[in-house]
Amino acid sequence: MKEFDYQQDFKTIDFRKHPERYQVGRGEQGVLMVEPYKSEILPHWRFKTAEIAKVSSRAIMTLFEEYRAKDDFVGMDMARKFIQMGYTRARRYANHKGGRKYDADRNELPRELNDEKAAAAAIFKAEWDKLRADADYLARKKKHQAAFG
Repeated sequence: MKEFDYQQDFKTIDFRKHPERYQVGRGEQGVLMVEPYKSEILPHWRFKTAEIAKVSSRAIMTLFEEYRAKDDFVGMDMARKFIQMGYTRARRYANHKGGRKYDADRNELPRELNDEKAAAAAIFKAEWDKLRADADYLARKKKHQAAFG
């Protein structure tokens, strides 16, 4: 078997078939690259309004529970990443119209609070807090990291 070339092979891996190749990483790292999970979760990921964020976060949390029931830690972690990204992206849009935080010179643009996006962020944050406190998820994460990194 040839050695795994992370840069070249990453986009072609089916992580459901090869969970041993999945590394948890930090934060939202890899969220838009890990298949088939990206394709399963991304269509549900929305945060334009608080109502849309509620529907989105519920759908993603349902997927999280389905992955749990199938003993699919990679799916659980990817759902967690999308929930976390829902919070961080909604917060960015809440603070910066258009979602751009920095100008071309890397200076932070002025903040403008968007209450609708802040409410959407709060919905995702509540779900993210639940996942970060989920003892079963945390145990599975620790087990996966010990086995595969």
